[in-house]
Amino acid sequence: MLSKEDNEKITRVGRGTPMGEALRRYWLPACLSEELPENDGAPVRVRLLGEDLVAYRDTSGAIGLMDAYCPHRRAPMFFGRNEECGLRCVYHGWKFDASGACVDMPSEPPDSLFKQKVTIQTYPTHEAGGIVWTYMGPAAEQPAPPDYEFCRAPATHRHTSKNLERCNWLQALEGGLDSVHATILHHENKGDLTFLADHEKLVPKLEVERTEYGYWYTGIRNLGAQQWVRVYQYVMPATQIRGTIEGPFRRTGDKPRIDGHIWVPIDDETCWVYNFLFSADPATPVTHEEAMKLETMFGRGPDDVNPDYTLKANVHNDYLIDREMQRTKNFSGIRGVNTQDWALQEGMGTVVDRTKEHLGTSDRAIINMRQLLLEACDAVARGESPRGVHPEAYRYVRPADHLIPAGTEWQTTIPEAVLARF
Repeated sequence: MLSKEDNEKITRVGRGTPMGEALRRYWLPACLSEELPENDGAPVRVRLLGEDLVAYRDTSGAIGLMDAYCPHRRAPMFFGRNEECGLRCVYHGWKFDASGACVDMPSEPPDSLFKQKVTIQTYPTHEAGGIVWTYMGPAAEQPAPPDYEFCRAPATHRHTSKNLERCNWLQALEGGLDSVHATILHHENKGDLTFLADHEKLVPKLEVERTEYGYWYTGIRNLGAQQWVRVYQYVMPATQIRGTIEGPFRRTGDKPRIDGHIWVPIDDETCWVYNFLFSADPATPVTHEEAMKLETMFGRGPDDVNPDYTLKANVHNDYLIDREMQRTKNFSGIRGVNTQDWALQEGMGTVVDRTKEHLGTSDRAIINMRQLLLEACDAVARGESPRGVHPEAYRYVRPADHLIPAGTEWQTTIPEAVLARF
């Protein structure tokens, strides 16, 4: 369990909070590239770390991210005109470029120098991997832009999406890093509960090793003559990378792939979950059909998601739980792997009271993650850089998902699997 003080420390993300200041040292997703499809197109609202912002793609194709409110009279910039490499407030015509400079002020006399004294808060952006990233921390501490392998993969080899989750970012992240629940919550039991007694297959042997970017952790399950080894990567502050390369659940004809999530706090009570998939083989593109097949399996398919990236199955309709299906087909009665996750994570309440927890040996990855986040908060408070802010630390990491002979060590059997190829 966590103390009340530590729970507050790593769940609250507003400016001036320990976790909020730590998160602002990293590049974070602000929106999807698809949300800004054209130059001089409509701006989009962005809320990130408790701050209201507006993103737009200017005449040159560059992306600006600025305060949602004009510094004149706090009119909403969402209604602004996106024109000639700047966003113009429609209330009094003040226009700002992506750097925050006021480049036109028609409501003041032509010879006025007032516009040279007025700026709007903006944040740097970087577009990669189908995502618009931003850095919201001190300019002097700004690291190089993110360089995950999926960011380097060509557009033909990757797919990116996002969904809104109505709970604090930490419990969503913890759900992603919890590898044990997958064989229980997501089990397709078809009415047979005997799998719950098979502890060797159900509960993996867990290993966690800290790295300069976060940690890798493994779940090793005994399958008799073979071991099923899944090596996950946790890249601070909120990225999980996992693979399905030679795993036992890979169906004939499936292409090797790697997928993962990034959990981004909107505020203390909601978060965005960014989902990415990319081909593990440079010679094998990711087709639209393959991407939609995966999204549908997770409950994020075209028929499952509203235009605003929220799920149609949600807390207001009990995630469309089907009790008959729960008795006869799957363990939860809920369709979609991520929908099952969200029913539990959102059902915990907006911010979990971790003083009431009782953690076990299977929670090793979560315990280590919390410790790393607390250490990051302390590092920033001391004026130091937190772990994992520099992309060279994680640039070449990969997950692995393999069947290997029983009694062998995965570190010597599949070392090449955890090296990026893009």
